[in-house]
Parts: sequence; structure tokens; C-alpha cells
Amino acid sequence: MSTGPGAASAPAPHTPDTPAPATRRTSMFASLKNRNYRLFFLGQVVSNIGTWMQRIAQDWLVLSLTGSSAAVGFTMALQFLPMLLLGLYGGVLVDRLPKRPTLLVTQSAMALSALFLAVLTLTDQVQVWHVYLASLAMGLATVVDNPARQSFVSELVRRDQLQNAVSLNSANFQSARLVGPAVAGLMITGMGTGWAFLFNGLSFVAPLAGLLLMRTRDLHAVERAPRGKGQLREGLRYVAGRPELMGTLALVGFIGTFGFNFPVFLTAFADDVFHAGAGEYSLFNTLMAAGSLAGALLAARRGTARLRVLIAAALGFGLLEIIASTAPHLWLFALLMVPIGVFSMTVNVTANTSIQMSTEPAMRGRVMALYMMVFLGGAPVGAPVVGWLTDTYGARIGFAVGGSVAATAAVVTALVLTRVGGLRLSVGWHHGHPRLRFVPRERREEPARVA
Repeated sequence: MSTGPGAASAPAPHTPDTPAPATRRTSMFASLKNRNYRLFFLGQVVSNIGTWMQRIAQDWLVLSLTGSSAAVGFTMALQFLPMLLLGLYGGVLVDRLPKRPTLLVTQSAMALSALFLAVLTLTDQVQVWHVYLASLAMGLATVVDNPARQSFVSELVRRDQLQNAVSLNSANFQSARLVGPAVAGLMITGMGTGWAFLFNGLSFVAPLAGLLLMRTRDLHAVERAPRGKGQLREGLRYVAGRPELMGTLALVGFIGTFGFNFPVFLTAFADDVFHAGAGEYSLFNTLMAAGSLAGALLAARRGTARLRVLIAAALGFGLLEIIASTAPHLWLFALLMVPIGVFSMTVNVTANTSIQMSTEPAMRGRVMALYMMVFLGGAPVGAPVVGWLTDTYGARIGFAVGGSVAATAAVVTALVLTRVGGLRLSVGWHHGHPRLRFVPRERREEPARVA
């Protein structure tokens, strides 16, 4: 990213206890002072509400048509399979293409996919294979749309506002998650799933208008990669040579594959464990969104993106999923969705910001595509597996397995990074509070010799 005509040099990679380049706290809404970012943000508010409405309606429609949690997982797999197979190629395209025109195309394609499903559902012609087809179409558009949206933020704000902007994007998404599931629950029970799909299709008008109204002269110029051979391999070599990027990607890959399959977990808990309906399923999503929103706003206040925060949040997330899997009552399970949301969003924002601020501008599209590929693209592998576990052994076992994988991945990542970086864990007190830090092994004092 740059703040002028030229691209800024990439910051040096940071160790688990070394702060990212932004080291001071900032105003929680500092990025919204920028007109272009404000247009982007407001457009996404409307579109994200529609996206969450469609997610709830789609999951419930598939469950209603098939009665199978595995089918819900298969729908997720189709939506994220293109990211797994084609994500890196999407990143190469994003590094070559101008971001704003690219987003105009991808957002339009996603709108058409939602409207297609709306027409079929409202005319009572929908079959489960129609939902599969719409999910696959949405996934194909996402291959380019996700890395383009993620990296476009660096053209909208200054470098020192990047952490704040990424966090506000997450807060935006989670704010919509508070509204979308609640409205979807009411709409599904009162009017039917088709109206939720229709709202989502029409909601894309807002981000498209925001993109068209932006001032081109106010965009921060970012170096684009020229066409050439070997750019995919170049991106992989770039990541492979940076242990902090590799560790972050591995961690979010395991969590995204096995721990973030909430449509599978929550539909099964609502339907099979607590024998509830779409309203309770929407409640679970809404409470998780409340926690996620709190986590995103807290991240917007932080001036650093530390790997130790990422690892601690991943461990807490996994342990909370294990605890939630044993909840005996619906109200207790629902309340646990709030801290799970906080920890999941801390993982998301910290990983996203850490990767963007450690990557050169010309490589950012490819690296962010790889990040989205492992974070979202793992769903085609994880969703059918946890769906099968849930159908075969019950929702509690499926949820516990997802949490166990996340917690184990956090511990292993911490051990690997400390070994590769020549670090050790330091436990102490700071202003009356326990403090965990990773410090170089050379700082350890030799024990006193006994004469």
C-alpha cells in the first residue's frame, strides 16, 4: 500500500511478540473520515445484511428439503470449493487488474446468483440441486471478489489506517450479522425463504453505487503486477520464505476447515439437540454476531497485530467450542455463542491485518487469495466431514471435534514458531496482571554457578 503515487516498501516480518508497524492506539472510527472508504463501508452494510439473510435462508431451505446436516455441509462445500481450487489464480488476476472495475463485475455476478434462487423459490420450483448450483456460482464469483475486496482497502485508506479499516470491515460484517439472521428468521417463518434471497439480490445495488461514486483521484496508487509467467509460483515462494506468514496461514486453515462450520453445527443443535426451529437457529447466529462485533471493535482500537494474540485467541476459541458442545440447556448454549464470537473475530481480524501489513503491495492480491483459500476454501474438506460426524455421532461430537482441532492447531503453531524463531515463552506480571510473551532465548539469564 502507499499513500501517494509510489508504492510503499513492505514492513519487515514480525515475530510473535514484535508489534506490527502500527504501534499506537487510534480512534475507533478513524477510517470513516475518508470519503471513498465511507462509501465502501456504507455499501457493504446493506449488502452484508442481505448476505446473512441468504445464508440463514439457504441453510434452512436445504435442511427443509433434505433433512440432512450433511446436505447443509455439502452446500457449504460447493460455495467454497472454487476458492480451494482456483483461489491462487484469482489472486494472480487481482494483482494484475484494477480493483474497482473488478469488484463491479464480481458484485453484479453475485447479485444475479441470488436473484436466480429467489425466482425459483418464490415460484415454488426450487429443488435442492438449484441451491447447489447457486452456491457454486456464488463461490466462483468469490474467487476474485474476496481477494479484490480485501486488498482494495489498501487503496482506500492510508497505511497507518489499515488495521483500523480492516477491523471496521469486520465490525461491519458482524453488525449485519446481528440484523440479518434476526430479519431472516422472521421472514422465513412469516413469508418464506424466497423473500430473503430476493432482498439479498437487491442489496447489491448499494455497494455497486458506492463503487461508482468513489473519487478516482483520491484512491492511493498501488503497484500492479505485470502479466508474466510464473507469478503463481512466485507468490507461493514469497509465502514459503516467511515463517510468520506460513504459521498464520496454517493456523487459520485448520480453524477455517474444522472450527468455523457453524451452519452445520448450529442447524444440528437447533433441530436435533434442542428440537427447536428457525427462530432459535437465528438466535444462535445473532448472539454469535454480537460477540463478533465486540471483538471487531476491540481490534479497531488496537494499534498492533501480534501473532501471540492470534494464537491465544485460537486456543480460546477451540476450548469454548468444546465447552459449548457439552451445554445441557438451550439458553446456556446460546449464551456461549457470545464469547465464541469474540474469539473467532479476534482470530479473523488479527490474521487478516498481520498478513496484509507483512506483505509487499505487488504481492498482496496473491497472498490474500492464499489466505482466503485456506480460511474459506477448507470448507469443502471440513464441512462434509463434520456434517458426517454430526449425522453419525451427533451434534455434540461434531462440535467438540471442531473445537479440538482448533485448540490443537493453536498449540502446535505456537511451538513451531517459537522453535523456528529461536524464542521461548516468558510468563510474568505487568501492572498487576499476568503477562505472556515470546522473547528471544538469548535473553534467558544463566543460573548462578555454585563455587
